[in-house]
Amino acid sequence: MVRHGATALAAVLVLAALLLPNKLGHLTAPMFLRIPVEGICGLAVLLLLGTGGSGRVRRSVPVVAGTALGLMVVLKLLDMGFDAVYKRPFDLVLDWILLDDGQSFLRDSMGPSGAIAVVVGIVVLVLLLLVLLAWATVRLNRVLARHGAAAAGGTLVLGTVWVLCAALGVRNTAVPVAAGSSAEFLQDRVQQVRAGLRDKEEFARESAGDDFADVPADRLLTGLRGKDVIFAFIESYGRSAVQDPEMAPQVSALLADGDRRLRAAGWSSRSAFLTSPTYGGGSWLAHSTFNSGLWIKNQQRYRNLTAGDRMTLTSAFRKTGAWRTVGIMPGVTRSWPEGKFYGLDHVYDSRTMGYKGPKFSWTPVPDQYSLSAFERLEHGKPGRGPMMAEIILASSHNPWAPIPRTIGWDEIGDGSVYDAIEESGKDPEEVWKDPAQVRTEYRRAIEYSLTSLITYVEKYGDENTVLVFLGDHQPVSMVTEDRFGRDVPVSILARDPAVLERVSDWDWQPGLKPGPDAPVWRMDAFRDRFLSAYGDRPGTASAARR
Repeated sequence: MVRHGATALAAVLVLAALLLPNKLGHLTAPMFLRIPVEGICGLAVLLLLGTGGSGRVRRSVPVVAGTALGLMVVLKLLDMGFDAVYKRPFDLVLDWILLDDGQSFLRDSMGPSGAIAVVVGIVVLVLLLLVLLAWATVRLNRVLARHGAAAAGGTLVLGTVWVLCAALGVRNTAVPVAAGSSAEFLQDRVQQVRAGLRDKEEFARESAGDDFADVPADRLLTGLRGKDVIFAFIESYGRSAVQDPEMAPQVSALLADGDRRLRAAGWSSRSAFLTSPTYGGGSWLAHSTFNSGLWIKNQQRYRNLTAGDRMTLTSAFRKTGAWRTVGIMPGVTRSWPEGKFYGLDHVYDSRTMGYKGPKFSWTPVPDQYSLSAFERLEHGKPGRGPMMAEIILASSHNPWAPIPRTIGWDEIGDGSVYDAIEESGKDPEEVWKDPAQVRTEYRRAIEYSLTSLITYVEKYGDENTVLVFLGDHQPVSMVTEDRFGRDVPVSILARDPAVLERVSDWDWQPGLKPGPDAPVWRMDAFRDRFLSAYGDRPGTASAARR
C-alpha cells in the first residue's frame, strides 16, 4: 500500500511539474487536467534505457532528468514572480541583480528577521523541489523497470490519445488537452538567452549615433538660459494614478486644485504621457532612458550606457557651463559613481542631506524633506547662479506604508519631527495582506508626493523656475490589475510664457493632468525633443520619427 502511494505521489509530482504554468493568472485547475507530451516522451526514453542502456546510464539519467525538472519548476516560479511585478518573465541573462532588489523590498516590508525567514524558506523550497523531483523520477523509473510490458502499452495508448486530441483540437475549458507547454517554455527560454546575448551588440548599434553629440555648447539649451530647471521623478507615478476609477477621482482632484492655485500665481503647465521601458520597478532604467534618449530596458544596457560617454539631458546642462548641476537622490545609500556619467556637479544622497528622522520602509528620506534640503543646500542660497537639478521623489516607492504626511515647511527642521509621524503610520506587513489596502496606500503615497512637489513650487518657485515632473514606471500589477499599460504622466510648468511657447508644437494638454487622449511618446524620445525645442537647432529627423 505504501509503495503504491509513493508511486502515485511521484507521478503527481512529475505531472504537476510538467503542467505548471509560468503565470499566476494561468494557475487554474484545468491547466493540470491535460496530457503533457514531454511526459510521454520521458516515459519512452526511460523504457528504452531499461532495455538497452548500461546500468550507470539507467541510474543517472532519472536523477539528472528529475533535477532538471526541478530547475524548470524554479524558473517557472521566478517567472510568476516577475510577471506579477514587472509583467514579463525572468531573464536568465539579465535579471539576477533584481533579486537583490527583491530582498531589499522584503526587508523593508517585513523587517530584517522576516526577510531572512523568507529567503531561508525559498532556499529550502528550492532544495526540496530538486530532491523531490529527482526522487520522483527515480521512483517512476524503478516501477517502469518492473512492469516494462504494461508501461510500454500504456505509453503507446497515451501517445495515441495525445495525437488524437492535438489533431482534433480537444479542449479542457479554455486550454487544449494535448499539452506541449514545457517544451514551448524551454524553447522560449533558449530564445530569450540568445536574445540577451545578442542585445549587447544591438545596443552598441543603437547608441552609435547621437545627433546632439557634436552640437557646440553655445547652441545647447539657449532657450532656457538664466532659468532654474528641475527634473523631478515621482516613483511609481503611472497612468493608473490618473485613470483608474478607484483612485483617479482623488488624484485628479488634487491635481486640479494644484493647477488652479498655480494658475492664480501666474504658472502655466502642459501634460502628456511617456511610455516607460520598465514596469513595477527598475526605476534607474527609466531615469537613464529619459536622460540618454536610448531605450534602456535591462541592466546590461544600463551598465553599458553608464560606462560610456553619451551626452545625457542633465550633462547637456553641464556642458554649456551656464548651470550648476545637482542631484537629490534620497534612495541612494552607498557610493553612486553614475553621478559623473549624468554630469552632476554634486549629488546629495540619503547620507548627506542632513536628515535625522526615521526611515519610512524603503524610503530613507520623505519627499518633503528632500525638497526642503534642496532649498536649504542649493536653491535657496543667496547670490547663486542658474542651476539644473534632478530630484528623485521616493516616498511613493512600494510598500507604500507607512506614508509621511505633509507638514509646514518651517516645521521640517532636521527631520526629527517625522519620528512621531512614522510611528503612527501603518504596518506594511499588514497592508500587504489585503490588495484593496495596497491600492489605497499607493494612491495616498502618490497624493503625498504630488502635494509635496506642488506646494514646493508654490512656496519657492519664481519666474525663472522651470519644472518637468514625471513618473518612472507604473506600480506593481497588484495595483494596476494589468490595466493601462506602461505609460506615465509627464508635465512641464513655468511662469515665463516663452518657455511653454517653445513646446507649443508638442500638442501637450493644458494643466497638470493628462487626459486619456493626451499624446504618448516613448520615454527615449524626450531627450532629443527637449534639446531641439530649447536649443538653436531645429528638431532632428530621428526625433521626428519617434
